[in-house]
Amino acid sequence: MIEGTLYMEKKTLYRTFNPKEIKTSELQSLMQGSIAPRPICFASTIDKNGNVNLSPFSFFNMFSTKPPILIFSPSRRVRDNTSKHTLANVHEIPEVVINMVNFDMVQQMSLSSCEYPKGTNEFVKAGFTEEKSLLIKPPRVKESPVQFECVVNQIISLGDEGGAGNLIICEVKLIHINPDVMTATGKIDQEKIDLVARLGGDWYSRANGDSLFEVPKPLTTLGMGVDQLPDEIRFSKILTGNDLGMLGNTEQFPDADSIEVFKRMNKELQKIHIDFKDDESALKNA
Repeated sequence: MIEGTLYMEKKTLYRTFNPKEIKTSELQSLMQGSIAPRPICFASTIDKNGNVNLSPFSFFNMFSTKPPILIFSPSRRVRDNTSKHTLANVHEIPEVVINMVNFDMVQQMSLSSCEYPKGTNEFVKAGFTEEKSLLIKPPRVKESPVQFECVVNQIISLGDEGGAGNLIICEVKLIHINPDVMTATGKIDQEKIDLVARLGGDWYSRANGDSLFEVPKPLTTLGMGVDQLPDEIRFSKILTGNDLGMLGNTEQFPDADSIEVFKRMNKELQKIHIDFKDDESALKNA
């Protein structure tokens, strides 16, 4: 068990950890378990002798659109402070294909993360198909639904101890997308692409089915904010933070006439008012 300091703030109990006072492996477990799910960078690289390497990294995301920049970070191994072949390869040949991982290939992707000796081709070990890139030397993973051909603009070392990351800043030069995962209007279909993401330990998540939901972005509206809601709504013991967020995203509170119209049109609400017409306290909690 990872120990921490217990303290109470406004009746909420927290367990607090100082990163300098716990083991690196424990810190890594806490961070990876809570900063999740993380998209997976499935990186194919090549060394100066032409040896291909394929390895997944969950310290990864997009950071710019113009220019299109992706960053992933191969960390130094916690147990022995060694670095990975991918890092050595991009120092020698500053190019990488970032292949996205979906559910159909997640087990093969996991197999490729085995620490095979340098010079081993993980495409062969994991049963993937090499697809020649158009602009750079490393091959693409044919089975991946989306592949980004990138050049490495910069490598930033974050430390020299076990667990230290190395930011590999990549500029996207070409994007290859399987049309089977696209909509008729040319967008990515989130159901069809069926992406997976990394959590802590051996856990992954799948972005499909009931796990997908939409939250409209308030790009053209200005929500009135939770602070503008009446106190009986704002401090309700029934409504959740998500409920308040949706209400606060409306541009203005409905007037009395609009509320009455809604009551008359909503049969379920009518029934509640009839059932609790003589009990105002119960009505507020219904």
